[in-house]
Amino acid sequence: MRIAFVLAAAIVLINVQSGAQTPSPTEARPESQAVGKGDQTPEQIIEQFAQKESEFYEAWMQYMYTQTAVIKVLSVDGAPKNETLRIISEVVFNDDGTREVNTIRRSGGLRSVGFTDEDREVLENLHPFALTAKEIPLYKLKYEGKEKADELNCHVFSVKPKKIQKGKMYFEGKIYVDDQDLQIVKTVGKAVPQTSQNQFPEFETIRQMIDDKYWFPVWTHADSRLNFPGQTVRIEETITYDDYKMFRAKARILPSSPTAVEPE
Repeated sequence: MRIAFVLAAAIVLINVQSGAQTPSPTEARPESQAVGKGDQTPEQIIEQFAQKESEFYEAWMQYMYTQTAVIKVLSVDGAPKNETLRIISEVVFNDDGTREVNTIRRSGGLRSVGFTDEDREVLENLHPFALTAKEIPLYKLKYEGKEKADELNCHVFSVKPKKIQKGKMYFEGKIYVDDQDLQIVKTVGKAVPQTSQNQFPEFETIRQMIDDKYWFPVWTHADSRLNFPGQTVRIEETITYDDYKMFRAKARILPSSPTAVEPE
């Protein structure tokens, strides 16, 4: 039995062992950043936030950070479960824009389900979802109106892939665009495609302002019951993106120590 786990978008280290706490998207937003945009068409909003996403991604590539993923199998029918997988990684960007995820510690394990290549792809590349101008043509966007994300007034768009290519993972769900900065501050959705044997829980990714100017992912959380043939599994996953540090040099020194694997 395989399952694909959720990871992004998303990065403040929290004590996941005592329960996930949702960070507020409104934290650390200077008043000088809050500029009203007036009435705009959905097409104009899309054009502007896509440009902001491209700028955000370019800035994001200049940072390194720590990613902590905690994946749990929880009780569905009252039977006790004690299955937890923890993966702590250092994330850096290469000069060609690709993300490099170096696992520095892995502990625990899962018995009820497996951790697949698709799970890792979602964890490392889809959860911190960036809808840049380059990605926009791959998706259908529909304006759904305005809602609040914490204390922020947001434009809400539903997002789904126009076409699914074999071997690629996509995002399907909703994005929340701050109506002042016109930047994505929250995403809610799941990875697609899914099959009866390979499923992904719905996740929520929160962004916060880093260095007073960039809306970076800080937290991703999922808690879903997934129905496989003959089995229902409840998965909880919390991912934090912490300790953002800008690096400017082209050359990078990667950790030389081997991955620490702790006993289950």
